[in-house]
Amino acid sequence: MQRLSKLSKYSHFLIILLYMIVYLSIFYVLEHREVYAFNVVHTVLDDYIPFCEAFIVPYLLWFPYVAVVILFFSFVCPDKTEYFRFTANLIMGMTIFLIVSYAYPNMLELRPEVMPRTNLFTKAVEMLYSSDTPTNVLPSIHVFNSIACHIAVSHCPMLKKHPVARGASMVLALSIVLSTMFLKQHSVVDVCLGIAMAGFGYVLFYGETALETAGQFAVVQSGKSGNK
Repeated sequence: MQRLSKLSKYSHFLIILLYMIVYLSIFYVLEHREVYAFNVVHTVLDDYIPFCEAFIVPYLLWFPYVAVVILFFSFVCPDKTEYFRFTANLIMGMTIFLIVSYAYPNMLELRPEVMPRTNLFTKAVEMLYSSDTPTNVLPSIHVFNSIACHIAVSHCPMLKKHPVARGASMVLALSIVLSTMFLKQHSVVDVCLGIAMAGFGYVLFYGETALETAGQFAVVQSGKSGNK
């Protein structure tokens, strides 16, 4: 009985867990479908950004960063309002990305054909290139998710008294955004659209009306859990 009570307490985690399964499944299909013509994403600004392999470090830190923030709001943060609006923001942006990828097949032609240097970082970049195709890049999910995570961290009441954590989140999020361009993983266009989508999510889910709605939903869910 006690175990069921604990499972019920964290049942909200199923929302993001199930969505990630659906998202990854659809993304896999999009990555492996036959596309006869891709739209190349490019702007003249891309040509002025140098390739810098050291940015592979923050680029790869995106994975644990997003995972840690999701787990924090799922199991540590007591205010479930924060979890629901953070999750809603992620789902909104990632769903838009899937729709755009399906309706507007896109790709990049920015990657260097030959690495300018040979070191540990360039070898890591080569491994990244071999496992990640330069397709379905618009808007950048690396950029959107990073900003969405930092927005959630910076607005969390529990973290208001922890400026170091919030500052580290900001630095890491900014580094990840820059890494997508310096590694030639994304065009400036992808990055700008990722930022714009994160801004839209901020207005949509972190405004006063959105906060009240999320709070009411959280109260209803808590009531249901308490009645079980």
